[in-house]
Amino acid sequence: MQQKFKPRIAIDAMGGDFGPEVVVPGALKAAQTDGLSLHFVGDEQKIKETLKKHKHSDLDIEVTHATQVVEMSEKPSDVMRKKKDSSIQVAFRLVRQGIAQGVVSAGNSGATLACGMFILGRIKGVERPALASILPSEKGPLILIDVGANVECKPYHLVQFGLMAEVLARSVLHVNQPKVGVLTIGEEDGKGNNLVRETTKLFKMSSMNFIGNIEGRDFFTGKADVIVCDGFVGNVSLKLMEGLAVSLTKILKEEVKKSWLARLGFLLGIKALKRFGRRIDYAEYGGAPLLGLNGIGIVCHGSSNSKAITNAVLMAGEFINNRANELLIEGLGANKEISLFGKKALPKSA
Repeated sequence: MQQKFKPRIAIDAMGGDFGPEVVVPGALKAAQTDGLSLHFVGDEQKIKETLKKHKHSDLDIEVTHATQVVEMSEKPSDVMRKKKDSSIQVAFRLVRQGIAQGVVSAGNSGATLACGMFILGRIKGVERPALASILPSEKGPLILIDVGANVECKPYHLVQFGLMAEVLARSVLHVNQPKVGVLTIGEEDGKGNNLVRETTKLFKMSSMNFIGNIEGRDFFTGKADVIVCDGFVGNVSLKLMEGLAVSLTKILKEEVKKSWLARLGFLLGIKALKRFGRRIDYAEYGGAPLLGLNGIGIVCHGSSNSKAITNAVLMAGEFINNRANELLIEGLGANKEISLFGKKALPKSA
């Protein structure tokens, strides 16, 4: 009987606000849940000290020492030049060497993107990799892209983001003919800044199922399966959603405490409320995949808790098992528009 392949995930143990104390137990739980192999990268002594606190004897675990840590405030260019033995660079090199099949990091997202680009390289035809966040909606999961990798974009960048997310929606989320929209301030044609208007023109030229402009209020209605924007707008939108979810939970708890009737109602509806809480909790979705790299990279929030790390590692394993990146490469390779809407093929105005 052929043994089932176990994906090996390289974990940047030093990434994020909490380092190994949160990253290690979160990754261990993912391995226990889905039979994944783990390769922790970072300060070997700190990683092993943390491992001693948690049961892991039945897991396939390796540790590679890295002498440097990337701080959240560091510039990606400085990291590439001055911190070649940083945990995030070493993790990506493990993938390039074939030792691991994916990377998970809660560290500096700009540095993670830079390391992924220069160490793994980009998929042929992709000008810029982008961060795609998978979010809940009334009709199922949706993809918001870009959520922070590219703050300043050209229209053709956004069209390529849409192409990558559209392939991801079809191949991984199994959405037939994903509906693609551009995030802006009004649903009517012509609404938005120059970037949005020029991007819309290009989308209309494409073969994608482009449905036009999407307003912020339409995020969770299921109107679109893929929502495209630049990384500045996407990151602000994502952080707003996460902050709102946290605040709503706190406000609900405060209101429940105000009367016995409210507490009784809470107890009667506690199962439904827990399900609601899971649907709006960013930690349930773990991290954002970096689309456009020749490999799997999952970027988590710097403030990620153990639960978020668990789900990010599970996402990486699922992407590897589902051949997500291979399907993305195949889908983009079969789609001539990835080059048609590339930098060299467009007039300067785009």
